[in-house]
Amino acid sequence: MTSTTTASKANLKNYALVTLAYWGFTLTDGALRMLVLLYFNEIGYTPLQIASLFLFYEIFGVVTNFLGGWIGSLMGLKLTLYAGIGLQILALVMLSLLNRDWAQWMAIAYVMTAQAFSGIAKDLTKMSSKSAIRLVVPQDAQSSLFKWVAVLTGSKNALKGIGFFMGAALLATLGFVNALGVMAAGLFVVLLTGFFLPKGMGKTKAKTKFTQLFSKSQEINILSAARFFLFGSRDVWFVVGLPVFLRSVLGWSFFEAGGFLACWVIGYGAVQFLAPVVLSRFNGGQAPTSKTIQFWTFTLTVVPAAIAIALQLGLPAGQVIVIGLTVFGIVFAFNSAVHSYLVLAFTDDDKVALNVGFYYMANSGGRLIGTVLSGLVYQLAGLVGCLWVSTLFVLAAGVISMKLPDPQPTKAIAWKPEMEINRWVPTQSKSGKASPTLSFFERYLTLCLSADCLLVSP
Repeated sequence: MTSTTTASKANLKNYALVTLAYWGFTLTDGALRMLVLLYFNEIGYTPLQIASLFLFYEIFGVVTNFLGGWIGSLMGLKLTLYAGIGLQILALVMLSLLNRDWAQWMAIAYVMTAQAFSGIAKDLTKMSSKSAIRLVVPQDAQSSLFKWVAVLTGSKNALKGIGFFMGAALLATLGFVNALGVMAAGLFVVLLTGFFLPKGMGKTKAKTKFTQLFSKSQEINILSAARFFLFGSRDVWFVVGLPVFLRSVLGWSFFEAGGFLACWVIGYGAVQFLAPVVLSRFNGGQAPTSKTIQFWTFTLTVVPAAIAIALQLGLPAGQVIVIGLTVFGIVFAFNSAVHSYLVLAFTDDDKVALNVGFYYMANSGGRLIGTVLSGLVYQLAGLVGCLWVSTLFVLAAGVISMKLPDPQPTKAIAWKPEMEINRWVPTQSKSGKASPTLSFFERYLTLCLSADCLLVSP
């Protein structure tokens, strides 16, 4: 009994440390994005130049998202987790040393390099922290796994939104350099907590071959292609075009622009978290099918088109943006929730790690192309142009999703404590009866946790 209690306390301590690291990084990641965007817009950079500042962030995010779990399985999650924190501190320090007297091309190249480190840091930290939760859940408390997952994943978008507001507030009150210093100092304190985590956490004995990282499932490939265009449709107007429009055209202050985007991200996260429960009730308890994602994707197509038309008709831009973005966030959250379920439903037990990793690489790729186009299209055609490109992207996602079959019924899926990390297998209860199939909500929560960490070798 004593050993069990001691182990439970150790697991709780490790969970708290991992969550603290994830929270600290998420706050600075959101703050840094808003800080860079608003600052460089303020000193006269064009939308395309601002978008280019995030280019390496997204590119290296794609690469790290694809390879992160593979690296973590070889080197251990503690090392990758705190390497991510360290790289973020390096990026913040680099940006604080930026000299405004440098030639513009030199400044852009320097910031892009710093953002590359930040992009690597983001996915190393995210993959490592989410994977580590698997290892610290007490083996005799698997029924509470979803509560642990909910705390971590449910806080992500809220903290990201708070980070947006924090970045705008720090810029307005402390200035660019001092704001970066404050964030770097805070992360350094978080970095010191790594001394209290066990060594070798998450390091696996079995090695995954590099060639195994590519998906060979037709359903996963189709879903990944749809995911690429879906997230590209969001970022093509949300990343650069919308913040610049709020600040430059509508004349919103740092606090107003940052606060509004922060509230949107927090609200989006809340809707995304509740979407599985709502969908399950609408479907009579049945899990989503291919028709579900087709319905929500084609519904989303209407939203950016309606916002663009309203702006072209000269309706009050502020009201159009607030109402339109709210509707877009709700419908987009339902899309994302169904996507996250289907990737698991289409995946065989022995390929779940590789397929989900491939799928989320496509997600990062969509964000990359969306970020680049957000600056380019806004500079050429304004926010209305970004919205029409967003409409085309959503339409492409809908057309691609029409090729999806319905997921085939499979055996009950459950987590078996004695199995290695990230292996999903049918289990039986002590009475010999098959364990019940996980609910849509439970499977979605689990995928929220494992979306990035499932690259770890099974």
